Amino acid sequence: MKSAVASSKYQVVSRKALVVVSCYLLLTTSILFSQTKLLIPMDFKQTDHLKAYGITFWLLEKNGEADWLLNYRGGSFMFDYSEVLARECRVRGVTFEQLNNAQASSVYADIQRDDNNMDVVRLEKAPKIAVYVPPNFKPWDDAVTLALEYAEIPYTKVWDEEVLTGKLAEYDWLHLHHEDFTGQYGKFYANYRYAPWYVEQQLLYEKEAKRLGFKKVSDEKKAVSRAIKEYIGSGGFMFAMCSATDSYDIALAAEDVDICDVMFDGDPPDPNAQQKLDFTKSLAFENFSLDKNPMRYEYSDIDFPASDPPPLRDPNTDYFTLFEFSAKYDPVPTMLTQNHVGIVRGFMGQTTAFRKSLIKSPIVLLAQKEGTEEVKYLHGNFGRGTFTWYGGHDPEDYTHNVGEPPTDLALYKNSPGYRLILNNVLFPAAKKKQQKT
Repeated sequence: MKSAVASSKYQVVSRKALVVVSCYLLLTTSILFSQTKLLIPMDFKQTDHLKAYGITFWLLEKNGEADWLLNYRGGSFMFDYSEVLARECRVRGVTFEQLNNAQASSVYADIQRDDNNMDVVRLEKAPKIAVYVPPNFKPWDDAVTLALEYAEIPYTKVWDEEVLTGKLAEYDWLHLHHEDFTGQYGKFYANYRYAPWYVEQQLLYEKEAKRLGFKKVSDEKKAVSRAIKEYIGSGGFMFAMCSATDSYDIALAAEDVDICDVMFDGDPPDPNAQQKLDFTKSLAFENFSLDKNPMRYEYSDIDFPASDPPPLRDPNTDYFTLFEFSAKYDPVPTMLTQNHVGIVRGFMGQTTAFRKSLIKSPIVLLAQKEGTEEVKYLHGNFGRGTFTWYGGHDPEDYTHNVGEPPTDLALYKNSPGYRLILNNVLFPAAKKKQQKT
């Protein structure tokens, strides 16, 4: 009888022990699974660098978090593993690796060694993106919108009314389409003044300026430029390419002076316009000289080399070099220059690059053509915000003339030049991660 009771008690204890062991195994498995990481490498093993940024943005939109591994395998991304994320990578054709806890810990430990120029930045929130474009905008007119659409990163279009009524405060990141903020319609007058698109553009801009209460387009663009500057000063992130860089700074410096000729705004320019420029109002450039010839496709001597006449250059030998920064002490320029190569193929635009001698001293130079005055890429701070400017029109279309077909980014999935654009898109999501002890 005692033996039977003992046996029964033993079975109860065994069942309890089995339940405890089973719960422990499930908990251990769960912990191990939660510690499993998904790594998106950004070195030469990556099949689609551009869509990798889209994957990261997609996860941030779903309230996920990511670690940007600066200078580790080309600026890779690390996430908590999930089958949903892995499936999304497969659908978009993005290469990823699954790391167990020991492997992931080894990566982090390697990055945080003092003798490695690497660091970890936590990406926590998807930035709200606005792209400043006119209503007749076509996505293929602008490299940034091409990159955003290919990477499947959502954006909202804004123009002058939204800017002047304070709508920019709703966005974290603003890109300026290839706008001419001086009111000279891109200085296309000599070659295209009779072209239907040019006539249509001028009528559209004049109508919009009058609707918003301005006598001239140049006055309206100056007001827009000031509003964008206020947006940056209040903590906004601004990115621009090609003519939206120097023409913007010129508009700020020429706030109180008429620099437009009669064919652009109906009256002649101030004959003393050059002497009246106020370089304390511009963000990046100073001591530049205006190009007053309305028949020349150039705003000033900031652009280097000059667009007119086009320089004789060999696209096969035209490259610029990304500067290297300390990831642990200079994370911002390090983020903006993440790439799987250090030397990037050059490309032209109305503003191809910036003359080094005219750049203000606090500005950080991010890339330059070695042995020349050509600064291709720069970054600066204003107030609580930042601006980053990138010379040239399209990183994978060397000259990109008016009317040419759009660039198909499916043919340039690993473009280093386009990667620099997408670094800027993720930049506002970054928060410096505390060093592990």
